[in-house]
Amino acid sequence: MRPRSPRRGTASTASTALTVIAGAAAVMLVLSVPLLTTAYVRLLPFTAAAPGMAFHVPSASKAVDAAASGTAGDPATRAAAYLASQPEAVWLTPEAMPIETVGAEVTALAAEAREQDATLVLVVYGLPDRDCGNQSAGGLDPAAYDDWTLAIGDALRAAETPTVVIVEPDAVALAPECDGMTERFAHIATAVTNLQARTAWLYLDGGHSNWRPASEMARLISQIGVTHMIRGFATNVSNYNADAAEVMYARSLSAHLGGLHAVIDTSRNGAGATGEWCNPGGRQVGQRSGSFGDDIVDANLWIKPPGESDGACNGGPPAGQWWPDAVTELTRSVG
Repeated sequence: MRPRSPRRGTASTASTALTVIAGAAAVMLVLSVPLLTTAYVRLLPFTAAAPGMAFHVPSASKAVDAAASGTAGDPATRAAAYLASQPEAVWLTPEAMPIETVGAEVTALAAEAREQDATLVLVVYGLPDRDCGNQSAGGLDPAAYDDWTLAIGDALRAAETPTVVIVEPDAVALAPECDGMTERFAHIATAVTNLQARTAWLYLDGGHSNWRPASEMARLISQIGVTHMIRGFATNVSNYNADAAEVMYARSLSAHLGGLHAVIDTSRNGAGATGEWCNPGGRQVGQRSGSFGDDIVDANLWIKPPGESDGACNGGPPAGQWWPDAVTELTRSVG
């Protein structure tokens, strides 16, 4: 996907206490989310994403393939093997998982997560006019998108596996720059409706700390009309902003949205941001999924799989392709 370039000055770093959220019982869940609607809480008997929670490690990924096919002792192979062992999100795209197969794919992923006693993390990424024709252009037509997201939702409802679902990264923050914002928001609302499941926590696109002001981002999210149906929003997806800046931004955005919660992508933010969104050099992996959280930030997650290119820029291959040079650089500080 195409993480966006900064549209505003970088948010100042704030000292934020990152505290562990504990408790798996339903009563603790209710106490931890008092600002969500009571009806929504009743639908979700499991604890939301939280620090210390086990998140799903995919058995199939580009990192797994690179580790298996690489040369023993090669730095890129060692780096791929490390990334293959880490919990990260699985991206559902219609190009790789069409309507005919996506339900079975989700069912298999949910079974794998249950075997690991872990929470599954999925990214739904098939919106009509996806990425507005940029590096990650694609997506489905509206009717097919309805069918595709419904197939995913049906599989989630049948599996009853605790799942974090990131709904269409970039789609909300990017909307003012694209044609047909009203139609785009209607498609997102359809997806949110179709993806409702008793054990699924949904997070909409929340942009990031160096893009749109929290007040503007909140207005965009509110216009979709589904805040009562979601857990919250995801920030920093496929971007590089430092933890403290994203926590501060998430708390500000939450305050504008009545207390909605957040997850933060830390997959590649270990060295912070440079202001470049497409394959900046010198980056590092960030804190492992589930390393921190507080009363607003449910948890940090590896949402963008490290090692996959942002696009054909700065020497990288097309978006989503495995890039061995970047893999080695991203993991250079890993022991």
